[in-house]
Amino acid sequence: MSKFSAVYRRTLTCIAASLMALPLVAQAADGKIPDPLTIVVGYAPGGAADLTARAYAEQLRKDGAGTVIVENRTGASGRIGLNYVKDSAPNGSRVYLMASPLMTIFPLTYKDPGYDTKKDFRAIATLVDIPTAISAGADQPFNDMKGFVEWVKTTQPKGSSMGVATLGSSGHLGILAVNTNHNLKIEPVAYRGASPMLIDVASGVVPIGWDAVASMMSLNQAGKIKFLGVSGTKRLDTLPDVKTLSEQGFPEFEAATSFYAIVAPSKIPDATAAALEAAFMKASANEELKKQLGEKGLLVAPANGADTAKRGAAELETWRPVVKRAGIQMD
Repeated sequence: MSKFSAVYRRTLTCIAASLMALPLVAQAADGKIPDPLTIVVGYAPGGAADLTARAYAEQLRKDGAGTVIVENRTGASGRIGLNYVKDSAPNGSRVYLMASPLMTIFPLTYKDPGYDTKKDFRAIATLVDIPTAISAGADQPFNDMKGFVEWVKTTQPKGSSMGVATLGSSGHLGILAVNTNHNLKIEPVAYRGASPMLIDVASGVVPIGWDAVASMMSLNQAGKIKFLGVSGTKRLDTLPDVKTLSEQGFPEFEAATSFYAIVAPSKIPDATAAALEAAFMKASANEELKKQLGEKGLLVAPANGADTAKRGAAELETWRPVVKRAGIQMD
């Protein structure tokens, strides 16, 4: 074979390889989100994160996104699913519904969380704000957080426990602060998601549990659990008769709210990230979606990727002194 023929063949090979890559480039450049799109949730089905992901998946499909799949990858307080997405191909076909503690608290509470939110991920959009609450089984002898604390002091000399779906979360930090400020010993007990935790709360295996209001609403409406108090500084429109924890003398939970955001691997093409951002922001503007999630205690609060990243960084600095005072360091 002549030298010219060898060079010619190599050139054809390069051209062919370039042509094979064209569909991927076109997909990123034409403003369309990947089809299929998988939204990964790091918690068990039935909880607030799962409800949010499935509501958005349905709305994205209605908006013409094509196939949108919700995949639950549970474990390690959401980090299993997060790292699964981190290690995925950065083409935007797999994104993660991130609970904000993974962005705002875990980098402070874990020696090595297994990821770096700044280096490994790109924020796409904030979807909802998440009011949180403490609940108890309907048959428990206390009806609010103040009553629970009095019950612990008078009947539980060895201490008590509180179920949480996420160790290192704002609820976890809040109960540790309550322990310090009220001379209590309430041990956080971790579960693989809100649903199994709330089953134990309803049956009395653990006396109280902390999670998103949305995760608890159906059990509350069925008469299985009752709300002892909500986080934040004002009562919820959906639960006007439930006092805030702060009202009851527990300001440790004023900042124990959260948000859900969509993130993607950091090397996602700019055009694909922009297309995903536009799609999720459009879905957030749908009035039926707002109503559906609002009835479950989730407040649609859209923000673009840049503002989501700024919010995460700001809340990280807010929690830094809290974590330092609590002395939390987890492996």
